[in-house]
Amino acid sequence: MPWTSPRYHRTVTTLAQRKRQLVATELTEAALQLLALRGFDAVTVDEIATTAGVSKRTFFRYFASKEDVVVQFLAGMGADMRAGLAARPAGERPSEALLHTVSVPLTVCGDHAERALPVVRLILRTPALLARFLEHQARWREELTEELAVRLGRDPGTDLRPRLAAGVALAAFDAVLHRWSEGEGTEDPGALIEEAFAVLAPALDATAG
Repeated sequence: MPWTSPRYHRTVTTLAQRKRQLVATELTEAALQLLALRGFDAVTVDEIATTAGVSKRTFFRYFASKEDVVVQFLAGMGADMRAGLAARPAGERPSEALLHTVSVPLTVCGDHAERALPVVRLILRTPALLARFLEHQARWREELTEELAVRLGRDPGTDLRPRLAAGVALAAFDAVLHRWSEGEGTEDPGALIEEAFAVLAPALDATAG
């Protein structure tokens, strides 16, 4: 068996990962565009694959269903939130840290409203997707609870404050998404979440006491 360098294997692996990510991105973009334009039930996997320029078989290598394409979008939002909270200064007030945390995906939505608004509407108005969205929110709440417990020096198993704070922050996030999706996209979701936190800040900061 011929010897090959570890560097060569790393290069091949990296190229394969990039190719896989590129195909996944193409499929996600095609799916979200079609689903937002025509509605969830009206679009088939065949159409998504054709729009992305791949076979139906290739689609199923990456996603198990149409729902999973949108779930991938939601998973990215959750990852952004947890990373956002972890990056905040240790001594920052809970309201300030959580505002920045939930602002990350909302700001992205506002900056790309033409593409993001139809997707948000699709998620909130399609029962199957809304159910998956709520599942993700429950997971995000657990992750934010864990992060807040560390920041506040509290045990979430015996102290309600970290979980309450995470729940309040995500409730504000959810309320802003609904408000934004029901309008024409002219409102700034970043400004809306700041408005919500102006009301919530005293209660959130009390969790640090």
